[in-house]
Amino acid sequence: MNTVQLVIEFLGTFAFAISGIRWAASKNFDWFGGYVVGLATAIGGGTIRDVMLGVTPFWMTNSIYLICTAVALLTVIVFKRLIVRFTNTWFLFDTLGLALFTVAGLQKTLYAGFPFWVAIIMGCITGAAGGVIRDVLINEVPLIFRKEIYAMACILGGVAYYLCLLCGLNVEITAIVGFSVVVIVRLAAVRMHISLPHLHDDENI
Repeated sequence: MNTVQLVIEFLGTFAFAISGIRWAASKNFDWFGGYVVGLATAIGGGTIRDVMLGVTPFWMTNSIYLICTAVALLTVIVFKRLIVRFTNTWFLFDTLGLALFTVAGLQKTLYAGFPFWVAIIMGCITGAAGGVIRDVLINEVPLIFRKEIYAMACILGGVAYYLCLLCGLNVEITAIVGFSVVVIVRLAAVRMHISLPHLHDDENI
């Protein structure tokens, strides 16, 4: 179980770090700034989750996450020309990171003995909070508050994950189902331009 958790968190870290560094590059940040944004994107949600669960943040017990972010930075630097050409690829990295960290948050919360509704919230925080921190650092309105389906994908993935547990499926299949639901919902929402209704004040109605 711990091995599955570590693999998911490592892959999520790399995917989110790539996403954060890519956005930092679009704002012409220097290498250090890119690393900071990538690291904040990668570990931000998991850090908030661990603090709320009362455990030591995951990256403070293993330096591999800091190294992973450095590898992501090197990847962006070396293949910077491809970044411009393959914008959709970086959207995919963000989506994969969202799904991977959502599953990681769900698993860690359930293993800690919390009820499923707390696990779904922690999964959402793990997946989406890093993106919020990233957007704040690059001076953008956080994606989670805009038109795209983002946090709702995490919630639906969490519900699917818990339903799989109720059906008695093993952890590997459950993780794959939860991951797949987040990815499918996110990609379908963007492709089909699905979004939640917007709030309007009286002046704009």
